[in-house]
Amino acid sequence: MKNRLRELRAARRWSQADLADRLDVSRQTVYAIETGRYDPSLPLAFKIAAVFGEPIEDLFVPDDGTDSEHP
Repeated sequence: MKNRLRELRAARRWSQADLADRLDVSRQTVYAIETGRYDPSLPLAFKIAAVFGEPIEDLFVPDDGTDSEHP
């Protein structure tokens, strides 16, 4: 799943640790979500959306399995 977490976090000048504190998760969890190594649970995804004040569907987009750089 693709997400805009890094972009939104950077726009607010929050570190991964800052966001982790707001979400009550580890910094490693934030890193794993940002890099696509971990898809958050639905409750965590809703919490992330609430922290950023964005609809959940604007934060997370299903990965269709294609690489946009190599059509």
